Amino acid sequence: MASPAEWPHQFEAGAAGAPLLLLLHGTGGTEHDLLPLVDRLAPGAGYLAPRGPVQENGMNRWFRRFAEGVFDVDDVVRRAAELTEFIAWARARYDLTDRPLIAVGLSNGANIGLATALLHPGTLPTLVAFSGMYPLEGRTIDADLSGSSVALFNGKDDPMAPFESVTRVGSILQSRGAEVELTVREGGHGLHPTEVTSAAAWIASSTRKVQQ
Repeated sequence: MASPAEWPHQFEAGAAGAPLLLLLHGTGGTEHDLLPLVDRLAPGAGYLAPRGPVQENGMNRWFRRFAEGVFDVDDVVRRAAELTEFIAWARARYDLTDRPLIAVGLSNGANIGLATALLHPGTLPTLVAFSGMYPLEGRTIDADLSGSSVALFNGKDDPMAPFESVTRVGSILQSRGAEVELTVREGGHGLHPTEVTSAAAWIASSTRKVQQ
């Protein structure tokens, strides 16, 4: 990876007192993909939207994979550490040291968000994962995730994020002390409008808890 300062990204501070969203796009996306969701998820929110650093057949991704649904777990671990480093750099660069950050990831972006939350407690204590799954097959997670909150939104017939993997990541998060809310809808992979509405309510609730 290039140094954090060279990592392509978009930043907007947003309104005073509004949440700051870390936007993690899906495979083939860019740092611009999830920007249209910001006002729907949290009106007035700021955002930090980096670009996935891995290339797969010309598509941006957050980590390598060997096949559909078969991740290079060593690379997942490495890229989660890089994202953690980028977030620390961005906090200093944009004077965000004391500002809560809510991660919002879609598909591959949800997976790197989940990996980062599991491996680097405190980096992403609040996470919305759309169509994510367990990204750390074969790894033991022993981190203390007390104080973390994760909202999982998944289709029950998603061949790209099998439901068994979804329930597994939820169970592992809970076993390490995180609060987990799993919302299941009909259908498969992707982002459904009802999920955006539900995620917005969850983010609003999470923001109120942080401010209390």
